Amino acid sequence: MKYVVVIGDGMTDLPLKELDGETPLQRAHTPNMDFIAKNGSCGMLKTVPEGMEPGSDVANLSIMGYDPKKYYTGRGPLEAASIGAELTDNDVGFRCNFITEEEGILADFNAGHISTAEASQLIEALNQSFYRYGKFYLGTSYRHLFVYNDTASAALKSTPPHDVVGEPISEHLLKPGNDPISTKLNELMHKSSDVLLKHPVNKKRLHEGKKPANMIWLWGQGIKPQMTKFADNYGLKGATITGVDLIKGIGTYLGLTNVRVPGATGYYDTDYCGKVNFALEALENHDLVFIHVEAPDEAGHAGDIQEKIMAIERIDRRILGKLLEELPSMGDYTIAILPDHPTPIDIRTHTSDPIPYAVYSPGCESDNTESYNEKAVENSFNNSSKKLMEGYQFLKYFIHYSGRKIQ
Repeated sequence: MKYVVVIGDGMTDLPLKELDGETPLQRAHTPNMDFIAKNGSCGMLKTVPEGMEPGSDVANLSIMGYDPKKYYTGRGPLEAASIGAELTDNDVGFRCNFITEEEGILADFNAGHISTAEASQLIEALNQSFYRYGKFYLGTSYRHLFVYNDTASAALKSTPPHDVVGEPISEHLLKPGNDPISTKLNELMHKSSDVLLKHPVNKKRLHEGKKPANMIWLWGQGIKPQMTKFADNYGLKGATITGVDLIKGIGTYLGLTNVRVPGATGYYDTDYCGKVNFALEALENHDLVFIHVEAPDEAGHAGDIQEKIMAIERIDRRILGKLLEELPSMGDYTIAILPDHPTPIDIRTHTSDPIPYAVYSPGCESDNTESYNEKAVENSFNNSSKKLMEGYQFLKYFIHYSGRKIQ
């Protein structure tokens, strides 16, 4: 049996007046998602436990079969595992965004999607100037890591920058403001502007009419987590396909194989075909593959309806279409499609609302859900005897759906 879980990050949404009351998922042409829904089993899943922030870290940890209430310590340490930053027991890993600051306002949480090549030069300059504070590690595009050697910093309150675009930076710095550590790290964020704005990379970006990466933003901090291995929990050899360090980091802690796809960018231009081809290759010697696509989430944060629709259609056509065509040649298989959380266009950030899932395995039970979208799955769910499932329980359900027992 081969298993594939396709995660369209932030794919679900709320009804939009621009779409005559439909969501991007309803409006998108998704014959392969609809096939899975109609011929498989659908339901509703709560990937973000009560009291936790609706981050992709929490939600994807749930989908991959781990209870965030038990295993989650912060986003930073998860990304650290992906980019090769080994945290000691005294270290705290912070997610470090390059942002664009304009007259005290957080104007752009991703600095115009700065390239990794440009970012590498800026990270080097930060380490040269601020080595007394801690160490910066290069990630991908605008997503990087800062490591601070004091576990007390893990208790600070931080804010995801994508939640406060257009708002004053001074209102959303690390808190409490009178804490010595938050004072020091807030000072670091402000001082970073002095180095970054003068850097040739940003001078060139400004000359080209691009947004500068003129400030860092520290958030999502935590200590190194302790997780049991995926193979020990589920008796399966697993792999990840993603362009995002967060998912790779979770995979590293779980002992999954992080398959490198050269064109996987974590943005609209990610190589969908490359992802599915590498996934099929990985299935030759793995039992289960998680395919994660960030593009719908990026479109949600940008408030871009058409990009979100196109990202959903690309997942359907280029990934699910190819999987449904090729998987039968590998024997028995089970496939799932779901988001990790909603990223509504009108809100431009994540919510903790339950998400719809659809699971299909040839010859297994079907509940004849009309199509795969928020409304159709919720209607089917409300007319069934199914209960709202906790996110971390999904993987066991997914494996059991085909009749296989977990070891």
